[in-house]
Amino acid sequence: MKKSIAEIIGTFILVFFGCGSAVFMGAEIGMLGISLAFGLSIVAAAYGIGAISGAHLNPAVSLGMVVAGRMSPKECGQYVIAQVIGAVLAALSIWVIASGKADYSVAENGLGQNGFGAGYLGEYSLISALLFEIIATFLFVTVILGATENGAPAAMAGLAIGLTLAAIHLVGINITGVSVNPARSFGPALFAGGKALADLWVFILAPLAGGALAGALYATGTTRA
Repeated sequence: MKKSIAEIIGTFILVFFGCGSAVFMGAEIGMLGISLAFGLSIVAAAYGIGAISGAHLNPAVSLGMVVAGRMSPKECGQYVIAQVIGAVLAALSIWVIASGKADYSVAENGLGQNGFGAGYLGEYSLISALLFEIIATFLFVTVILGATENGAPAAMAGLAIGLTLAAIHLVGINITGVSVNPARSFGPALFAGGKALADLWVFILAPLAGGALAGALYATGTTRA
């Protein structure tokens, strides 16, 4: 229960800071600011609740841990439920706050949801979205597994992981808005509806594939010291 609560809070931090920056301040801070918000949210959560749950905050990370042999499937399931709850609560909070602005509408302004294709940011294709999300999640989970393994400098793990997420956003916001996290995508899509829900399968399937691939590679010892 303690770990689940930590994952709820940590995932709330990630989605509220990251997606909230896009909704409330996107025009002012731009893509660079949004990228930093996502990265800094990971740093905050890692140092805030990392000692309790490991601060996965992401079903793709938890799956990677299972494949790498560092987590049981049962515990992974508990983590995923908590992560989705945290993401939904954060998206709901953003929507309620944003609705207090006279000219805000979910249909027009969104909730920081992910997407691709016509009408979404750079209008990249489905193939581009899938490839980016798989590659980016693979790299992200590889860094997490390496930064949190025995012998790695524990004090630096949160910073390394947060900076990696910020870098991924700097590369990919214009492609998909950057998911690399099914829970992060599910929360905003649930309230945005429409295209966000229709596109959601990409942001569940691709990150899970990338996370599993990183875990499998780690299990072989290829990416371990």
